[in-house]
Amino acid sequence: MECNDILMISGIQHFLYCKRQWALIHVENQWKESGLTAEGRIMHYRVHSSKITDIRKGTITYRGVHVNSERYGLTGICDAVEMIPCTDGITLTDHPGTWRVCPVEYKRGKSKVNDEDRLQVTAQALCLEEMLSCHIEEGALFYGETRRREYLEITPKLRGKLVQTISEMRALYVKGKTPEGEYDKRCRKCSLHDLCMPELFAKKQTVERYITDRLQEV
Repeated sequence: MECNDILMISGIQHFLYCKRQWALIHVENQWKESGLTAEGRIMHYRVHSSKITDIRKGTITYRGVHVNSERYGLTGICDAVEMIPCTDGITLTDHPGTWRVCPVEYKRGKSKVNDEDRLQVTAQALCLEEMLSCHIEEGALFYGETRRREYLEITPKLRGKLVQTISEMRALYVKGKTPEGEYDKRCRKCSLHDLCMPELFAKKQTVERYITDRLQEV
């Protein structure tokens, strides 16, 4: 995997939310912060700037952990990686016993129906599996709006969906072309609204729909 083909794990959520948003950020290197993105950035800063290692009730927590995968061409930072005591896990050089690995991602909002957050944790799990030579069965998401933690099983279905998503991301990345967008209610909350100008696509879609409807009348 060439260095230029390495994808950011954080981009998975962007890609699944809106491919054009992802391309503007990760292909064109454009960014503009909003109140919502600032809240998320501050939340992650607080997580990463706390103690590097934290031990509570027997669980060891490493924060701001850099991870990568040569197999999948991914790199990123885990907000937290918990090492939970178990009977058949990995060993650590600075702590006796064996440990089960659980990546934890912090999100500003609340739990989503779609899988973009779950796939981000799955990507972190695959990186950690490659780095630590282990198998990870579970990850977690902590949502700031609800102050609740959501556990997820790293299933074969999620793994397969992630691999497919990575393939689609890399194909667009290699092309280096930003796809057109679709104007919908999500656009109003997007920090890149002014850079994207989604209303142009709405006008184009209206014209195309008008032409198609007229042709069908013939």
